[in-house]
Amino acid sequence: MIRALYTAASGMNAQQANIDNIANNLANVNTTGFKRSRVEFEDLVYDQTRIPGAPTSTVGEAPIGLETGLGVRPVATARDFSRGNLRSTKGPLDVAIEGDGFFQVQLPSGEVGYTRSGMFHVSADGQVVTADGYPVEPAITIPENATATTISKDGIVSVVVAGDQAVQQIGTIETVTFNNPAGLRALGGNVFAATTASGEPSQGTPGTDSRGTLAQGFVEDSNVSVVEEMINMILGQRAYEANSRVVKAADEMLSQVNTIVR
Repeated sequence: MIRALYTAASGMNAQQANIDNIANNLANVNTTGFKRSRVEFEDLVYDQTRIPGAPTSTVGEAPIGLETGLGVRPVATARDFSRGNLRSTKGPLDVAIEGDGFFQVQLPSGEVGYTRSGMFHVSADGQVVTADGYPVEPAITIPENATATTISKDGIVSVVVAGDQAVQQIGTIETVTFNNPAGLRALGGNVFAATTASGEPSQGTPGTDSRGTLAQGFVEDSNVSVVEEMINMILGQRAYEANSRVVKAADEMLSQVNTIVR
């Protein structure tokens, strides 16, 4: 019975992590470029009372074993990088990636971060930056007297300045891909960092080598499905409740043992 208490407790802790993850997904349902995640679990060690194949006599062996599992634990948070819906904003510096890839931004630490959120703005000195002020890499500066900004599908940024009808190319937005984007480390603020698990970033022109093209005037919504998350929340809640009932059952069995009269 004592073993059941600890096993059920591990199940309750695991489902608490599951509910916490679902809460984060739902909280970010309107976050631009957000990617939903799910918790993955694994069973713990087993108490082997009899090993399969153990001899039962001089000529026989056990076809199956006798083992008791000791619970569960969350082992990973898998992020789903499937594309969210594109939403039209008509903003000249709003850009969405139609397919695979990430934008590059310069973090305050000097490292390069990666994001799917293309809601860009112009800083006081004309640099194209994120909402948190991180400059886009490679750096792009919009002239102060620019009257129109155009971003092509392959990332070429062009402007028209006052008094000159000629279109001027001022830079290029490049995107990167990873062999294993699920291995990226979330930093918050819609930004990820590369890890050894994600592999090295492959930088290039949008629309080449499996990189998605760019869509100006659009942003990518989160890929969170509210209906799916609500279903997962109900399943997690019921699993938590079932484990709590095991705790109650084990407690009642221990209570019966304590009341045995010799």
